[in-house]
Amino acid sequence: MIDGAHPKASRWDAVDDEIRDVITGARPQLVRLSHYIHEHPELAFAEHRAVSAVAEAAERADFDVRVGIAGLPTALTATFGDGDMTVGLCAEYDALPAIGHACGHNMIAASAVGAALGLRAVADRLGVRVKLIGTPAEEHGHGKIRLVEGGVFDDVTVAMMVHPSRNDVHPDAFRTQAVHRFAATYAGRAAHAAAAPQAGVNAADAAVIAQVAIGLLRQQVADASRIGLFVREAGRVTNVIPDRAVVECEVRAFTTDECERLTERITACFRAGALATGATLTLERTEPDCAPLKQDARLGALYARAVARTGRTASTDDQGTRGSTDMGNVSQLVPSIHPMIGIRGSRGASHSPEFARDAISPAADDAVVDGALALAWTASAAAGDARLRRELLAEQARRADA
Repeated sequence: MIDGAHPKASRWDAVDDEIRDVITGARPQLVRLSHYIHEHPELAFAEHRAVSAVAEAAERADFDVRVGIAGLPTALTATFGDGDMTVGLCAEYDALPAIGHACGHNMIAASAVGAALGLRAVADRLGVRVKLIGTPAEEHGHGKIRLVEGGVFDDVTVAMMVHPSRNDVHPDAFRTQAVHRFAATYAGRAAHAAAAPQAGVNAADAAVIAQVAIGLLRQQVADASRIGLFVREAGRVTNVIPDRAVVECEVRAFTTDECERLTERITACFRAGALATGATLTLERTEPDCAPLKQDARLGALYARAVARTGRTASTDDQGTRGSTDMGNVSQLVPSIHPMIGIRGSRGASHSPEFARDAISPAADDAVVDGALALAWTASAAAGDARLRRELLAEQARRADA
């Protein structure tokens, strides 16, 4: 525990010992949950088996479980306790198309459940309310943003989750980017490609021009920014001038403002395709905009100490560009951490078939338990530090008044 955590340190050591005993005792259950979710991969907003499995685990522990919150059938909350400090534990469980749990969300869900079980056992002594939050559609759809908008995080004092990786990473060393995703749709005019090509307006050509313009723009884009796109639709047969083309695009940058500026430059490239060909352009955001992560330094320091107690060292080396997450939007509202827990020996890159295999390895099972312990001990330390607790509760009160 950190200085000032509680005048009777032995009492709080006993609390943490009980957390450890509960979580390690639940290891078979947590491993089964992780493997079950892994064996039944489900895509964004369709994680019915996963949410049912998480709900069942929480119900067995006498949590108040509600499935289908904020208008999302595969979101849930499971609460226990009535303390003035609410610890939010985020469980992700969506998979990726074709490669399943190649981001290890099965492990995230199991670690969150494990942390919730550990904190439940000592909730009255810590004076906390435990809130397990099942958050669908992290990969595409950004379910946490919908939950934020639905008020699910309004009563949360701190929010936490732990994400698998090849290495153990301190929250301070893990940054993510803002991301904007949108579709550019060109409407042209069909015509016979041989008999009357001059009568057509080629929507596919508009998409090609936009891609060339974006390719040229890349030279003037900041090194850390990212542009990704693919052509979803651009004609069906060779003898008809395509009258419709759709390009899916995403733009990433380390600040929301920078991401917005780059998005404006990219949309100018799409307008160039329309101008050059005479096609009509429609731009539509396909997902809510993700904000960058705002890791709370106070909670991050507690996490580093907690995970060290499992025999791990959270690296403080800069991890560079590491994608995006809707946890960023939560972290802009509530003090949050999103560290990385290492699958020891893993050589697979995230979002690869190799990493999907690693996510149910014995090392992954160890990481599930260690991640649950680190999260629960972090919450225990925050709850037991009188000064930090007052700060966090005051911040929550200000948010409620805003």
